[in-house]
Amino acid sequence: MNKDNCFQLGHIAKVHGLHGEVLLVLDVDYPEDYEDLEHVFVEKGNRLVPFILEHMVPQPNNKFLAKFEEFDQVEQVKPMVGAALYLPLSLLPELKEDQFYYHELVGYTVIDETLGELGEVKVIYDLETQDLIGMDYQGKEVLIPIQDGILQGVNKAEKKVFCRLPDGLLDIYLEA
Repeated sequence: MNKDNCFQLGHIAKVHGLHGEVLLVLDVDYPEDYEDLEHVFVEKGNRLVPFILEHMVPQPNNKFLAKFEEFDQVEQVKPMVGAALYLPLSLLPELKEDQFYYHELVGYTVIDETLGELGEVKVIYDLETQDLIGMDYQGKEVLIPIQDGILQGVNKAEKKVFCRLPDGLLDIYLEA
């Protein structure tokens, strides 16, 4: 499986108990959509390796206790702690017309309500503290926070992201 065809579901947070169970943390809005997973792809190095789930029990705060088939000892799962979990894009739940996934914005044109067309979305940075749009502007990467008040809307049909950039944001990136 290729990362370009997948989305990051979450990560393996820690080992639980002595019989190969792990605690998964899912970075999703609706964890209940993933309760019946039969498998996940675990990032090992630069590869995604499929693992079959024996069980996955919901816990509070987007967490699940999980056990992979044929992993019965803590020593088998300990090296997996911290590894990212992926699923194919085809397993993403359908969204309403006015909703979107961040990864869909790559390639969209960024339009500021005052400055007009700015550039193209090159990457989405999914950070712990906040998510950012990485846009190419005059040969430099500009990071735009994905927040209410800054991100005004998205037109999927026209592949445009509408925003209201904070005063001086572009100047920070253009200074030598």
